[in-house]
Amino acid sequence: MILRDKVAVVTGAARGIGFALCEELARAGMKVAMADVDAEALASAVEMVGMDDLLPLTCDVTKQSEVRELAEEVEAKHGPIAVWINNAGLARHRWIPDYTEEEIDLMLDVNLKGTILGSQEALRRMLTRKSGHIVNVISTASLRGIPSETVYCAAKWGVRGFTQGLQEEAAAHGVRVTAVLPGGVDTAFWDGASDRKAPVEKFLTPRHVADAILKVLEMDDWCVTRELVLRSMADSDFSVKPQ
Repeated sequence: MILRDKVAVVTGAARGIGFALCEELARAGMKVAMADVDAEALASAVEMVGMDDLLPLTCDVTKQSEVRELAEEVEAKHGPIAVWINNAGLARHRWIPDYTEEEIDLMLDVNLKGTILGSQEALRRMLTRKSGHIVNVISTASLRGIPSETVYCAAKWGVRGFTQGLQEEAAAHGVRVTAVLPGGVDTAFWDGASDRKAPVEKFLTPRHVADAILKVLEMDDWCVTRELVLRSMADSDFSVKPQ
């Protein structure tokens, strides 16, 4: 797929993987709509990328009306959306009895509902053109249950199941859907997520994930990477204890 001059939407664009994605897509010549709920952080991110064809837009991905307005404004200003990346996400790591109802609602709304709403809006537009690519950034937490990450796992398992159904519905209309499952990534995602210090020195960097997604987007339209799992070789599951 030739990416130059095509339009991409990235949610959760102000930090971490989303920010790295926007940099990579802009360097590839795409017109990038950077969407985030934090207007101040978004403005700072646009300044740091410092490239043309960036469109910063505030959006709460848990609200259907705001997601729809996001899509409408992007297409009005930049043209048809070719790539939509559902990247916005958050976590709170607690033992099960310690979660508040507000934390549970927030994780399910942002991670699961936000991905569904973004995919809906992207697919509605892509179906009419019979082309496009939706990328859902999920997590390896969708592959196994993890103590103290139970609600996060529940949300991400839901996103992975939703994405598999979306892949089947979209493929019949020429729209590609890719699930990207990173392991631990060294981002601000971990700030306030847990009382314990995350071993970020063993994690991937946002650039690793962004580079992998860019390669997936550049593949020929005839094929699709349905699921991509990325892990640091230093992550605990890959550690080999000396004999």
